[in-house]
Amino acid sequence: MGKADEQAFRDFAERQAGALRRTAYLFCGDWHTAEDLMQATLLKLYQAWHRVEWRDNANAYARKVLLRTWLDERRRPWRRAEQRDGELPEVADSGSDPDVAGERLWARDLVHAGLLRVPPRQRAVLVLRYFEDLPVSEVALAMGCTEGTVKSQTARGLVALRAAVEALEGRVVAS
Repeated sequence: MGKADEQAFRDFAERQAGALRRTAYLFCGDWHTAEDLMQATLLKLYQAWHRVEWRDNANAYARKVLLRTWLDERRRPWRRAEQRDGELPEVADSGSDPDVAGERLWARDLVHAGLLRVPPRQRAVLVLRYFEDLPVSEVALAMGCTEGTVKSQTARGLVALRAAVEALEGRVVAS
């Protein structure tokens, strides 16, 4: 790879690493795994950087690589055996009113915990549509499916997320 290509990749990686890591976290629910997914994605992008045809839309290509990397990671045998049912401690937000911060953290954690109970393809669609704010056409391109599939997976994912959040809310209230 030439110096210009290498510098272009470095610039891209510096700009996109944070966004890729956040998206990976929303996919998998673990910051350490998200970091691994982000690094694996950047490595794959580095290896393919010499290809010119996708550089016009490098962000979309990076999301597609991240999604595929996450789905491949979920298929690995050692990931299937791992159970993540522990409770994470709340993180304090010292910059705002404690009551407001607590409510916001509770809602965010509840939605995130519910999101982790949604099936993987539906979760991927919800993350790309609502957290990454991508249009249906870009989600379809990233997932390699039709726009109709994205719409149906979104509808099913929202139903599954709503049911998961309600179940979690019932568990929290009952405790």
